[in-house]
Amino acid sequence: METKTRHTRRWPASLAVVAVLILQLLVPPQINALPRWLMPALGLLLLVPLIYMNPFHLRRDEPWLRWVELVLLAVLVAVNAYYLAGMIFFLNNGDANEGKVLVKSALLIWVTNVVAFGLWYWEIDRGGPFARAPEHEREAERADLLFPQMTVDLDGWKKWLPGFTDYLYVSFTNATAFSPTDTLPLTARTKMLMAVQSAIALLTIAIIAARAVNVL
Repeated sequence: METKTRHTRRWPASLAVVAVLILQLLVPPQINALPRWLMPALGLLLLVPLIYMNPFHLRRDEPWLRWVELVLLAVLVAVNAYYLAGMIFFLNNGDANEGKVLVKSALLIWVTNVVAFGLWYWEIDRGGPFARAPEHEREAERADLLFPQMTVDLDGWKKWLPGFTDYLYVSFTNATAFSPTDTLPLTARTKMLMAVQSAIALLTIAIIAARAVNVL
């Protein structure tokens, strides 16, 4: 029963969205030409599907709200990539000696990148968290990610199901190593998502953060 309750918890995902909301308020104005309220507003819209379908425990499924959430995630990633472009522009045309601005911006963009893609993997794998839950009648789609727990025959892991923290860890390792680590992508859509996430993380760390460290 513990596997099921752990799998259907929604509060970690809601908490992650709240964290992203707070981070967007800290984005330096030097790299953000958009209204400061835009990203927090998108984050609040992202919370609506989670709250509507219960932010603490998964009890009902609304497929149309899931698609709304996926669209909002795509917009969140696009705006985060816009911030990255703003950092590159600032680096080439602004005051290159403002290392603190670069470090702060790089950290905010990288963390937002990890959380956004963690939510994305969580929402698409096998049709979403509701479809993955064994206690529900909806048939799950084919797996998008192959977790190591799914490949072993050990006591205590035979009926294991991933929760949001597992997908967040996949996102974190992909943004750190710029490639899959212990969990492998199986579908083309997941491979493309991981490629985009790795590209954003690589540009943020290798170009921006490295330059900022040199300035400091």
